[in-house]
Amino acid sequence: MSQHYQAKGIVGAAVNGFEEGVIALLLGAMTLLTFTNVVLRYTAGTWFEYLTDGIFWGVSRVFHMLFGTAVVDAAPSMIIWSLEVVLVMFAWLVLFGIAYGFKVTAHLGVDAVTNLLSPRPRKIVALIAGALCIAYALLFLKGAYDYWAPFADLPPTAGRWFPMGFDTSVRSGSFFETDQIPMPDWLRFLEPLINYDERYSKLPRLIPYTMLPIAAVLILFRVVQAVWRVWTDQAASLIVSHEAEDAVAEAALLNKDA
Repeated sequence: MSQHYQAKGIVGAAVNGFEEGVIALLLGAMTLLTFTNVVLRYTAGTWFEYLTDGIFWGVSRVFHMLFGTAVVDAAPSMIIWSLEVVLVMFAWLVLFGIAYGFKVTAHLGVDAVTNLLSPRPRKIVALIAGALCIAYALLFLKGAYDYWAPFADLPPTAGRWFPMGFDTSVRSGSFFETDQIPMPDWLRFLEPLINYDERYSKLPRLIPYTMLPIAAVLILFRVVQAVWRVWTDQAASLIVSHEAEDAVAEAALLNKDA
């Protein structure tokens, strides 16, 4: 199973609290939006008049009293865009969770071969694996930035594997919008910054894709931390989670309780 992470210092505690808060917020928001979406399918908009004679009459009345008729009648559009919002949040949760998994060593690994080695060769193998993970994280960071940059009206890096400057010939993609998510007024400041004063009718794709470079930086940071723990003998490997061991421990616990 994953180990409990102990934050060190004020900064470490703040970063740890931020990460766990974002994960909890994403999970809560996804659950709330999905629940609201399901309820509105049976209580709002074009379905309301039909269902007033059915078993959902009381629920419909409650929603109209709480939120007002105008808001409830506009709810069918939320049924459409909330699905896309949940999809975006799920992608954010996956990317954010990868970095968090490195922090608490929750990623699964196979160590059947390395366990046969003595401590020093095992450490060398773990450091080699860590170096490969860092190289992959660097490539992921470059790819994440290059994909995100045009949507932010920024030039991506040149070079296939390594950044070799910036490629200013790439066309800006800041005008691309999401399919259904409405544009909130408090994000209108982006229009003169990246969209040349053109008005967005939907949320720009820049917002959902911003998680890519953020997650890439976090993943690189957490991988470096994990490798540092191995280098300083604070950990024997990059992973501590083993499916077989967890299953045996769970079975032993069940037998003990029985």
